[in-house]
Order: sequence, then structure tokens, then C-alpha cells
Amino acid sequence: MRRSLFPHFRRSLRVPGPAAAAAAVPAFFPGGAAFPGGGPAPTPAPELLRASSPALRERLSRSAAVFAAFVSPEEGAALLRDAEEALRRRRYEDGHWDGAISGFREAERSRWGAAGAAVLQRMSCAFPPARPPLPHSHILDLAPHGCVRPHIDSTKFCGCTIAGVSLLSAAVMRLRSVRDPREWAELLLEPLSLYVLR
Repeated sequence: MRRSLFPHFRRSLRVPGPAAAAAAVPAFFPGGAAFPGGGPAPTPAPELLRASSPALRERLSRSAAVFAAFVSPEEGAALLRDAEEALRRRRYEDGHWDGAISGFREAERSRWGAAGAAVLQRMSCAFPPARPPLPHSHILDLAPHGCVRPHIDSTKFCGCTIAGVSLLSAAVMRLRSVRDPREWAELLLEPLSLYVLR
């Protein structure tokens, strides 16, 4: 079972591949000294992002990042309990309204326990102040045979920034250019990591 907490919708996942070489990535959280919880803003883990070319990787360094261990094990366990509560009466489905997901359960949640609320507050710092996250978080639980197929998210439903936390299993999110299919990027999503796409 794979479970992720996504404040919005996702792209395609596949089996993990080799991590990318480290490269400089600018800060994704403005005002790091004022980060919720009192600590410094997290630093992206550039080795968890790889791309089809160094030039594309450099372009993406301003719009895509993965943050390892963004969620503590205790926070992850609390998020999992909250997510399971929201999903407990949901059955795994084979088809989604847009055809993008199979073998999944999903729910939206706007109220979280203290640990979940703290994680979401930290995640919200990745969103531009003028375009805050949507009020409901999207919880997606994939069965062992489940998958998220390639698709394009609508800014109407997802906003301009997508942020997600992987809770149970590692996965690779693969992004491919619509204009040039030879251009691709992969984000290694380890358990308790956060990814941000802008």
C-alpha cells in the first residue's frame, strides 16, 4: 500500500530509478528565518531530482524540488492516522473521473490533528503569499497494483503550486514536456519527503 498526502493532484509515478547528481537549488521557502516551528527553512535535496539534460535540470531548479525528511516519523504516523480515518469507509476503485488513476482510494480533508496541521502550515510556506494553498488536502492511497497515469493538472483545481508528502512508500514522479517529449524529469519521493512543483 502506498499512501501520500497531496494538497492537490499528482502526476505519474513509477518504480524508483537512480538518484541525480547534486546541484545547487535555490530556496523554495521565502523568509527562512521565519519558518513555522522556529527552525530554518528546509533545503532541497538536489540528488532526488534528475532530468534529461543539465540545461533542463537548471531550468527546473527554480520550479521543482524534493525535500528529504520534511516530516518527522512521529508526524508521519499522526498524518497516517488522520488519513486512514478519512479513508476508512472508502473502497479501492479502478477508475477515476479523468482516467488518471487506477487502484486507489482518495478523500479530501480540511481538518487535521495538531501534527498534521503543523505539517500543512510548513507546507503552505512554499506557496506564493498571493496564491495560498486550497483549503482541502487531497489524500491518495494507491493499492499495490495502483498507479497514477500521465496527465496534466488543471490550475483551476490545483492552483499554481502543487506540494505533496509521501508517507508509506518510495516512488518516482516522472514529468514529461508536452512540447518536447524528449525532455523529462524524475523526482524520487522517499517516505516522509515533500515535493514542490511551481
